[in-house]
Amino acid sequence: MNALDEIIDSFSRLPGIGKKSAARIANSLLSADTVFMQRFSSQIATLQERIRPCSICGSWTEKDPCPICSDSLRDKSVICVVEQPQDVQTIESSHTFRGLYHVLGGVISPLDGVGPSQLRISELHQRVSSGEVSEVIIATNPTVDGDTTALYIQKALESSGVKITRLASGIPAGGDLEYVDRLTLDRSFRGRTAI
Repeated sequence: MNALDEIIDSFSRLPGIGKKSAARIANSLLSADTVFMQRFSSQIATLQERIRPCSICGSWTEKDPCPICSDSLRDKSVICVVEQPQDVQTIESSHTFRGLYHVLGGVISPLDGVGPSQLRISELHQRVSSGEVSEVIIATNPTVDGDTTALYIQKALESSGVKITRLASGIPAGGDLEYVDRLTLDRSFRGRTAI
């Protein structure tokens, strides 16, 4: 295996990148200028040293606590619970949520050997117990494991007195009923709202 094959193999191990995409990336890097390549390789080499989980919410940050947790203008009474740090970035890009976040670090998945103790659920319970939180929004993915995790969190926090809500799921804007799966359609009917 030569150096090009090795880098293609490395890129193809990243999520969402197949062999063809990995080959395009590798070939693009071969034609990139030296300054870019040095900066890019330095960024990759130091990524894990520079970025770490926020001690409060668990999202990726360079400065601890993260900019969201330390923003005095955020609504500290609402916590949105997500599975992974990248979910925080996705929600933030919508500019619709102004509360705080809590990253679980995954979902309960018995088949994968992941139980509640491997997730940051006890840390969430501590944050809710502080008395500042009035609502917890569960934003786990609408999958079997995401739903199981949401139900577990709901049961774990029900004695805390906080309002527990779940993000609505259903037909996406611009979606076509012809292409909607049965589970999504079922959730859309159950989660319908008055107009």
